[in-house]
Amino acid sequence: MPETSPWDDIATPGSDFNVRQVATGAAVPCFWGRDTDGACLFIVELQGDHVAQYRKNVVTVNGIDVDLRAGGQGKQHLVLALERQVDRDLFEGLCRTLASALEHATDSASSLTVSLAHIRRWKAFLSGRGQHLSIEGVRGLFAEIVFLLELIDRQMSSSGAIEAWLGPERSHQDFIFGNTAVEIKSLSGAERNSIRISSEDQLESLNDTLFLRVYRLSNLADATGSRSLNEIITAVYSRIGDADAIEAFDRKLVAHGYAPLPDYDEPRFMVSGVRTYRVDDGFPRLVRSQLPTGVANVGYDIRLESIASYECDEAVIFGAK
Repeated sequence: MPETSPWDDIATPGSDFNVRQVATGAAVPCFWGRDTDGACLFIVELQGDHVAQYRKNVVTVNGIDVDLRAGGQGKQHLVLALERQVDRDLFEGLCRTLASALEHATDSASSLTVSLAHIRRWKAFLSGRGQHLSIEGVRGLFAEIVFLLELIDRQMSSSGAIEAWLGPERSHQDFIFGNTAVEIKSLSGAERNSIRISSEDQLESLNDTLFLRVYRLSNLADATGSRSLNEIITAVYSRIGDADAIEAFDRKLVAHGYAPLPDYDEPRFMVSGVRTYRVDDGFPRLVRSQLPTGVANVGYDIRLESIASYECDEAVIFGAK
């Protein structure tokens, strides 16, 4: 648990709540608070009547009480109350990332929608008690999300792009759309020019075309345009308008072991280089169909200079559907 938290300087009230407003650019006010039992609260203040919307989309989370309560002067309060102090660090992470997500809402109704969707994502994460991603895991997921955004930005629907993202479902390749498969790899700016292939199935596909796309990610915290893992995932949410697509994206992020923890506000990456390779006959690879009998679970490195002749224009990926 952190040494200090937003609730440390809020006294337990004799009635109702004691609150302190969260410094945020959200369309609705948000507050840290405590109730008469001393429970840690996060409160979203809404204008108008949102009972019907809340009842339709209400989320129950083990360890967190979620309630919509009447306020004065035509207001309602979405109140999140922590039930177990041992989970305070996780609850703080949920609340801080919710406050950030609410900056993309425009009014009280959309703020409630964002809040309930955010709580739903956390419910999925907490149910699995996912582990923190390693730095390699952060880079790998970041690179996959970069490609997902590229698919959306090139006129594929957000739901289609999310459906094509199969890496979290343990597919042999990270993306499959039409009859095209794409395996995504990332390199840090300091790494040598080699990539790790984790299995004998990764560079073998039943699809007509298979591409290897390699992103070099540089950790440049102060560079214009650099983004954290949390920020780039938020960018995907801002492009999704379909509730089913949001749910599918949530599910795949959880399968990847991701939750919007403050830990993923750093590092901040810039894509400093992208290379695309067509995996054709002759491409240096180990595949299941050519392994000696009894050999399995193969992992190996490929030097990028050895596959330079297979490099192709990235437009081929997006045109080969």
